[in-house]
Amino acid sequence: MTSQTPLRPGLIKRMLPRSLLGRSLLIILLPLVLLQAVALQIFYGSHLDVVSRRLAAAVAGEIATTVDLMRRQPWSADRGWILQGALDRYEIAMRFDPGATLAVRTRKDIIGPMDDDLGMALSDKLHLPFAMDWKADTHSVLLQIQLPDGVLIADVPRKRLYTGMIYLFVVWLAGTALVFFGIAALFMRNQVRAIRRLAQAAEAFGMGRDHGPIKPEGASEVRQAATAFNRMQERIRRFLAQRTEMLAGVSHDLRTPLTRLRLALAMLPYVSQGAEMRGEVAEMTADVEEMERMIGGYLAFARCEGAEQAQPVNLVAVLEDVAAGARRSGAAVVLETPEELTLPLRADAVRRAITNLVDNARRHARHVALAVTQLPGRSVQVTVDDDGPGIPPDRLESVFRPFESDAAGGTGLGLTIARDIVRAHGGDIVLEDSPLGGLRARIRLPV
Repeated sequence: MTSQTPLRPGLIKRMLPRSLLGRSLLIILLPLVLLQAVALQIFYGSHLDVVSRRLAAAVAGEIATTVDLMRRQPWSADRGWILQGALDRYEIAMRFDPGATLAVRTRKDIIGPMDDDLGMALSDKLHLPFAMDWKADTHSVLLQIQLPDGVLIADVPRKRLYTGMIYLFVVWLAGTALVFFGIAALFMRNQVRAIRRLAQAAEAFGMGRDHGPIKPEGASEVRQAATAFNRMQERIRRFLAQRTEMLAGVSHDLRTPLTRLRLALAMLPYVSQGAEMRGEVAEMTADVEEMERMIGGYLAFARCEGAEQAQPVNLVAVLEDVAAGARRSGAAVVLETPEELTLPLRADAVRRAITNLVDNARRHARHVALAVTQLPGRSVQVTVDDDGPGIPPDRLESVFRPFESDAAGGTGLGLTIARDIVRAHGGDIVLEDSPLGGLRARIRLPV
């Protein structure tokens, strides 16, 4: 015994359409097809079946009457009169082949119950061997009936066996289904378009591409969602503006006393010429500079270039600028890029992210390799490789958290800012082992 494996829920889910439009049309199409199938079955299984049996019985009765007359009148002259009468009265062309034997097999295999009904009617009324050929002629059915002294051949018009209403009914069902489906598809496409635009606007806003408020359209629930999204955009913009203004004020307020401290420390060596005092002043000056760097890093991390708008940018030019800046700082940077690669980016933010990665690499290694490649699909990859000591595998993710840096003089925000910027563009950063023996930072950005 063979057991049938039931369909798994996962397989059914994979077979279903993924889009809202496809699933909505499927919800509309399935009941429509089921309704049409029930209507066709009612017509096909009851009315058409009854009509087909009655027509087949009438044709079989006429042929049986003709056969009985021919058996009672064996003379050829009388048989000719009988066959002509069948043509005149029944519209069935018959001819008799004396001495022949039945050789043609039954060929039916047509759509509908007509062939089976005619076969049963002939068997019931003739009680003689016969054969049917439904494919020899498109307008008639070829019947061969074995008589004791020959074969009677009859060409029965197909219109005698079934009515054309079945085709009209099927065309009506298919036509109305297509019309209803087309109207539903047009209506649902308009509804889904509003949802798709809302999703695109949310994705663009999350990637820093602020296109302004969207127009509420579609059903009332979709309009409500669009209105709520517009209010959310406005609140986020207001929050970012207030935060940026506050951070700018805090930065200014903190840097002012630090500047005074730096000036005071710069004057101390002239007041006191002791070597010990000059060393302490140098240490305090270094502490002030470190505090200024930390304030700049905190401000950049909190602001994350939020005010900059995305626009088409040549990523190759950005990488060349970053490499040139690193070389001016004394780093050995190898750059591998195509001639041009244009993407919608926030140029200053991306430059900051890649610069942070290159700076981290050159602080720990002697050689840095910077490259960009076009990936299959709609994305590009930027890699920053170095030959430094690398990072333990258990810390490849934790170093992206703020203040996790182990580098001397670092704030622990470089990698955090870089990942935040890249993810705001819809991409991501991962760290892995480099072919150079150190660390590789791999950036993926959507095109």
